[in-house]
Amino acid sequence: MNTQNKATAILIFAQSAAEELLHKKFSKNPELFQVLNRETLSKVQHSGLPYFHFSEKEQTGNSFGERFVNAIQEIYDMGFDNVITIGNDSPQLKTQHLLQANTQLLHGKTVLGPTTDGGFYLMGLQKQDFSPELFIRLPWQRFSLFQKISQLLAGNNSCIYQLPLLHDIDTKKDVGILLNFIKSVSISLQLIFARLTTNLTSYFSESNPFCSLLIQFNFFNKGSPYSISFH
Repeated sequence: MNTQNKATAILIFAQSAAEELLHKKFSKNPELFQVLNRETLSKVQHSGLPYFHFSEKEQTGNSFGERFVNAIQEIYDMGFDNVITIGNDSPQLKTQHLLQANTQLLHGKTVLGPTTDGGFYLMGLQKQDFSPELFIRLPWQRFSLFQKISQLLAGNNSCIYQLPLLHDIDTKKDVGILLNFIKSVSISLQLIFARLTTNLTSYFSESNPFCSLLIQFNFFNKGSPYSISFH
């Protein structure tokens, strides 16, 4: 990776597929998490920005908040002025969101990408707006997180730029919700979602015939669906 430009770095704060499988028990197959990790990394690489992936092996701390705050601090300690943080559970995230966040950071703004469950899928922070003591006290992994972090940043007189509202995946219910936005995720994830959710054939045949064809292929063909190349 190119680390010569010390303006902005991306922090991928995401556990390995094996570790995700232990905590998100709605899927008994690591394939979903493997694809999410792979696609997240690809989107980050296409941004051209320096990036660092902190899986459970690199994270330090006793709680999620401690581990997350420590990871952000490590990026700043490398000499970067801005950090864009993302996870691996927002399949609607695009490279353009990362580039848009970087542009706003370079214009002196703080960036937040909210999720429908009250959290965020992306946070873009300038070093001057980051206080480990205050951030570690935020209600991490709770519904009020986006509201509280917005209040904290506004209290620092930060100018907040908000990205579009997206969905993330924490439960099987979230997979069902994303089916309403099926065209916003990759073909690979569409196929995995189909296997995770019951009674989908009628849903897709009525709302998206193309996806119905994919499901039929996936359910009745013994070969791997990933042997087909979709463009």
